[in-house]
Amino acid sequence: MGSLKHYALAGVLALTASTTAYAADLLPPPPMPYAPAIEVGGGWYLRGDIGMTNQEVDRLSFTPQSEAALLGVGDDSFETIHADFDSSPLVGLGIGYQFNNWIRADITGEYRGKATFHGLERSTDLSGVNEYSATKSEWVGLANVYFDLGTWHGLTPFVGAGVGFTHTMIDNFRDVGIADAALAFSRDHSETELAWALHAGVAYDVTPNFKVEFAYRYLNLGDGKTDTLHRYDESGCGCLAVKFKDLESHDFKVGVRWMLGGPVMAASNAPVVRKY
Repeated sequence: MGSLKHYALAGVLALTASTTAYAADLLPPPPMPYAPAIEVGGGWYLRGDIGMTNQEVDRLSFTPQSEAALLGVGDDSFETIHADFDSSPLVGLGIGYQFNNWIRADITGEYRGKATFHGLERSTDLSGVNEYSATKSEWVGLANVYFDLGTWHGLTPFVGAGVGFTHTMIDNFRDVGIADAALAFSRDHSETELAWALHAGVAYDVTPNFKVEFAYRYLNLGDGKTDTLHRYDESGCGCLAVKFKDLESHDFKVGVRWMLGGPVMAASNAPVVRKY
């Protein structure tokens, strides 16, 4: 009788073990941990800008001042009536890096198209006028830092500053008037000067990796300068040139930023399935 109990107990244990093994076969395998996503490109981005310039000049002056004084030009005997530039287009490209949600920086290069200059001076004794005309264009390179001020509904306002250089080209300068150096022209000339900028605007997230900017920029271009003046009979005027003092521009731009980094697929941890 004792042997019969032992056989029955052994049978129950065997049946329980086989049932447990069968049930384990029916359960899915435990999930494998996902590998972390690999970020490609980091915070790097490319940018492009188009816009319009609105430029100003403080005054025109003849240089060198010693020669101008001897010729009696560029002194207090003339007052400026107006000195204006027409608007001109600009186009630029750049590359930058987004350090975090608040700070980014980029390097930009742009070409600013030819803006026509119109200037008029009147002698203080009302005996005559000097009328000036020219065209001006620039190549500008800037290193910029921006501070993003938070994002609401995809809109991110920002401010920034930049410093760099401008290569300013003064072409087709003409001086028609009553001064001794008048009825004159200069050949095309270019000057490279320090430039600096202040930025303000707002960016809109079209997608996580693509943004559109609407921005205002104040740009200080330093001074521009003509070549040596010549009379229309091709005789030289000595060594006089005309300097455009304190060139400034109030620019309105539309830009795009394309983030090179972004969401990518994580490496798969699924087992390799082979068919034999």
